[in-house]
Amino acid sequence: MKASAFLYPWDVVGDPDAAGRLAALGVQQVTLASAYHSTRALTPRHPARRIVTAEHAAVLYPPDATRWKGRELSPYPQSWVPGDDPYAEAADALEGAGLQVHSWVVLAHNSRLGAEHPETSVVNAYGDRYPWAPCIARPAVRAYLVDLAAEAAVRPGAAGTELESCGWYGFAHLHAHDKTAGVGLGDAAQYLMSLCFCAACRAGYASEGLDPGELGAAVRRALEPVWAGQGSTDSGWPAVAKLLGDDLADATLRWRTQVARGLQEAAVAAVRAAAPGPGFQVLLHADPSPYRTGANVGTDPAHILSTADGVVLPCTGPDAAREAVLGPYAGRSGVLAANFNVVTGMGGSPGTLARDAAHAASLGAGELRLYHAGLASGPDLRAVTDALSALREG
Repeated sequence: MKASAFLYPWDVVGDPDAAGRLAALGVQQVTLASAYHSTRALTPRHPARRIVTAEHAAVLYPPDATRWKGRELSPYPQSWVPGDDPYAEAADALEGAGLQVHSWVVLAHNSRLGAEHPETSVVNAYGDRYPWAPCIARPAVRAYLVDLAAEAAVRPGAAGTELESCGWYGFAHLHAHDKTAGVGLGDAAQYLMSLCFCAACRAGYASEGLDPGELGAAVRRALEPVWAGQGSTDSGWPAVAKLLGDDLADATLRWRTQVARGLQEAAVAAVRAAAPGPGFQVLLHADPSPYRTGANVGTDPAHILSTADGVVLPCTGPDAAREAVLGPYAGRSGVLAANFNVVTGMGGSPGTLARDAAHAASLGAGELRLYHAGLASGPDLRAVTDALSALREG
């Protein structure tokens, strides 16, 4: 199985040994961030630093001034990695070590955009804004994300791209000093908390025959027992329908699916139009349940594999979790990449990678993604090397 490791440019820039160390893992490819959200990251092997604080969502290359001139929404440049183009510098080093490079582009996840342009954010049924979550139903947001996808994906030397958060973002967010765990929310309650009630979405619900005000009231009524009790762990679309009612739930999903598909189709088309040739691969980080939000956006397997070249699917966890995400895509044409967390301190299990990857292959996965080679400890990386060696020999 072809294996690719996720990496940030700051893991490579300033470390002359980084590219060779990555190649020695046994991967054939690196998925290198070109547009990323805010984060605080360890660099445990870098010769000059141990922490990088990316203070806001940014591109890790010089944005095209001509493309963005005069536009209200435009990408923010980074300032925490030395050099004019850290993406290109890292990509050159990795290619020099014999590794193929794909770009890694985070789209609808941007807290600075929401802070500076609050009108772009998702608004929940209580009127609370989510500044980290741009509403993809807003025309200006969609236009910005489509152009960002094309620019950030097709960097010099990139042989393909992976688009993360290419769809709805919502309640769930790895926010600094997060204090939202007091009431547990399963994905059914999170769906209701992720429904957007900005002007564009209110008009969208109306197009589905709903009264937006009545829908908002229904969402609040449905969630009241959750707040009054100890939360809700209910998951799955039937649980959403139970909370909100079949008709209302289905109407919201029709609107949101239409919007997400429109963004995905436009983003993939824009990337392909900008790509240097027909072999440029476009993958989406995805989930087979269309109502899901976040980094792995909800998709319809048949639709997304007729739009993009493939999907990257979250496969960390028990066998049943892999079966749930890989099963709906199996047997369809397109790349199925199984994404495994290999950072033990972040919930990964590099020690079982060989067995888990073999199980994913039996379900149709043809490629591996390893999250994240820059963040993992030395023992974690040694376990990855052993697992990839075992897979090659097996």
